[in-house]
Amino acid sequence: MCCSTTDIDNALKINKPKVAFVCVHNSCRSQMAEALGKHLASDVFESYSAGTEIKSQINPDAVRIMKEIYQIDMEKTQYNKLLSDIPAPDVVILMGCNVSCPNLAAKYTENWGLDDPSGKSDDEFKRIIAQIRENILKLKDKLR
Repeated sequence: MCCSTTDIDNALKINKPKVAFVCVHNSCRSQMAEALGKHLASDVFESYSAGTEIKSQINPDAVRIMKEIYQIDMEKTQYNKLLSDIPAPDVVILMGCNVSCPNLAAKYTENWGLDDPSGKSDDEFKRIIAQIRENILKLKDKLR
């Protein structure tokens, strides 16, 4: 995390900022973050997710586990999007790309550095989802 709450306050003088959760394929971490952002923080910010490339579907394990934990059906509420498919964000959250993160201009950017749980155990997915949830709540407090 790069900036203080004061930096965010100075950068965001708007009512309800648009937050873009970004990773390369927009199929797992960024989709879970968008869903949790809508679920936990829609009163404070608008949530979007996107990537520089897209896969044919949202990761089925992410869909299944998010439905199990939060009763959120991402297949009904979301779809894979490119960076050009979302409105210009005020805040960009990079999920952790391990190679090269997409570049998207914003007033404030943060890299959460999360490992991709794709192909890993349900416990690993749940660990990443818990970290996303914690980060969403911290971001909500910063932007409040």
